[in-house]
Amino acid sequence: MSAVELNYACNAPQKRVPSRMLYLFACFMVAATLGLIAAGGMITSTGSGLSVPDWPTTYGENMFTFPFSKWTGGIFYEHSHRLIASTVGFLTIILAVWLHVSRPSRALKILGWCALVAVIVQGVLGGLTVLYLLPTWISVMHGCVAQSFLCILVTIAVALGRMRQSATISPYVNTKSTSPRWALALALVVFAQLIAGAIMRHTESGLAVPDFPAMYGSYLPSLSEDALASYNESRAFDYQMEPVTRAQVMYHLVHRVGAVLVVAMMLVAVWRYRVKATGSSRLARAVNLIAFLVVVQAGLGIATVLLRKPPLFATAHVVVGAATLAASWRLFLHARLERGAAVGAATAKASASNRPIATMPNVSHENLAGAAS
Repeated sequence: MSAVELNYACNAPQKRVPSRMLYLFACFMVAATLGLIAAGGMITSTGSGLSVPDWPTTYGENMFTFPFSKWTGGIFYEHSHRLIASTVGFLTIILAVWLHVSRPSRALKILGWCALVAVIVQGVLGGLTVLYLLPTWISVMHGCVAQSFLCILVTIAVALGRMRQSATISPYVNTKSTSPRWALALALVVFAQLIAGAIMRHTESGLAVPDFPAMYGSYLPSLSEDALASYNESRAFDYQMEPVTRAQVMYHLVHRVGAVLVVAMMLVAVWRYRVKATGSSRLARAVNLIAFLVVVQAGLGIATVLLRKPPLFATAHVVVGAATLAASWRLFLHARLERGAAVGAATAKASASNRPIATMPNVSHENLAGAAS
């Protein structure tokens, strides 16, 4: 879908204007999903992944009637996560049906059902993670689907919000400066970083490099056999930690490099959408939020290493990472919509004066589902 068509889908007069309650419910779903990610993060941070070894039951009992008196130790984190996940799944059914019945647009109807499919897949992956005793690849997929589900919900919320607003933008917006490609690049880099973080967490590589900002006293650490032996000797005598493998050190280093790339892309986004796009207050606010989240996320990552992975810090690092992805995807959607509104306004002005203008090329027609996938 081109930027002009996307803007039209959100603002066309013949579309049904979604109710305020539907929009607020979609926003609540985004917040609830972040809460679900937090609950899942606490499981990994506290090592409670197999505290409940069966699924879908809980120690042979219906998980919805499992006695609260038995919610002790890691069972509390694992069982709470299951109940929160079930609640989010039920709310997703409501959202999908609500979008289907209210029919704000065909794109949103499709996205509603895509969200339902995603949350079902997420639940099945969560169950398989337990049944197969926490295999890394299933655990990482479980995390990736959660982030994708979050982005679908953000798309729905942004589209509903724009459909409830008038299709107006500042006449001073520079369409080149509001190109969505930089926001999309930022979102993709953040998503890749979250994948790297998931691999690091599920391979127990979070403290494979226990110092910061240097890495075993060097900014370009070696991965040779001799260097690895030296690292493990230092871990044993200086840090009182278990030895690590070369793969674990590599996973950790990749995550640190990814963090630098995220910061670099954030600075590019600030330049493109705040400094250059001087007419768009919406994009400026969106990128301000991203900059704030990236700074907080960097601080949490550093603290997680230096404080030896306290569960609350490690989990907050996961949640703020997900929020950064959501904010980056939101920036992309708003930039795409504003680009379409700007080009549409220029097209209307040129048509009125019978002057040809340069139009942006169409990407593909249909709906927001393509942007969310």
